[in-house]
Amino acid sequence: MEYLDKEVIKRIDLKLDELNRLRPLPPSAVKKLREQFEIEMTYNSNAIEGNSLTLKETYLVISEGITVKNKSLKDHLEAKDHYEALEFIMELVEHKKPQTVSEQLIKTLHQIVVRDIEKEWAGRYRNSNVMITGARHRPPEAISVPSAMAGLIQWFRDNEGKLHTIELAAIAHHKFVNIHPFFDGNGRVSRLLMNVILLREGYPLSVVLKNDRKKYYDTLSKADEGDYTPFVRMMASSVERSLDIYLKVLRPGTKGDEKYLGLSEISPKTPYSTKYLNLLVRQGKLEAHKEGRNWLASVEAVERYIKNRKRKRVR
Repeated sequence: MEYLDKEVIKRIDLKLDELNRLRPLPPSAVKKLREQFEIEMTYNSNAIEGNSLTLKETYLVISEGITVKNKSLKDHLEAKDHYEALEFIMELVEHKKPQTVSEQLIKTLHQIVVRDIEKEWAGRYRNSNVMITGARHRPPEAISVPSAMAGLIQWFRDNEGKLHTIELAAIAHHKFVNIHPFFDGNGRVSRLLMNVILLREGYPLSVVLKNDRKKYYDTLSKADEGDYTPFVRMMASSVERSLDIYLKVLRPGTKGDEKYLGLSEISPKTPYSTKYLNLLVRQGKLEAHKEGRNWLASVEAVERYIKNRKRKRVR
């Protein structure tokens, strides 16, 4: 089953192809982008789970070793541990070490993510039942966790090569968090796991933004009921956002000069209202990425959408 529109897949694949053609990438630019994304992901992933550090404070804790006044020790440790987990998966990819998705890899990621805040259970499956606050879904009983995790790994192996990489990564993300195998850290590990799958295929880090927290949980809930499309589409949007940022920095030529503006700014230059542009973005039909709470797109992106739509009608 396909969860993403073919035009969305084609558009993202073309961007990944373009990024691959630019390889080897300039070391200095890659270093800055990597630092930016690792700090951004650490901040957003932890903030989704309730960490109170701001983006700037996260940077200061990780890069400068500064202790932020009036913020808990737990918040500081979560930032440092998550960053180290990211460094771990980046090293796996960069040195082409085995990146097979396995229970051992998942347990290692969990061990790093919670080692300073939940030492006793770091890398160990839970031994009692849990409930997810605010969710109707009830994770499997503790006794079923090992078999459920073995089932997840088998599902991954069965579908690797059958699903598009983004679909595979997003659904693995959901299936893992649906099992909720650990007492704590499941959300952070699920997003790291998704990125292991993406990184090994050449994608940059994909960040689920804190500002999209409600939508993230809403689409996860729909996936719990068997409707994966909204969640996969949201993860694809995160992947495309990262590709757009990388290409904007790295590619030469006119395409890199496209101006990405707020939807209300480009609307008067297109046939569409701001509301309709927003709908196209949320459906994954229009190239756009988020900065803060706002979607940014370009007039050229709207023109490409119109051109593709006309081409479909001709067919």
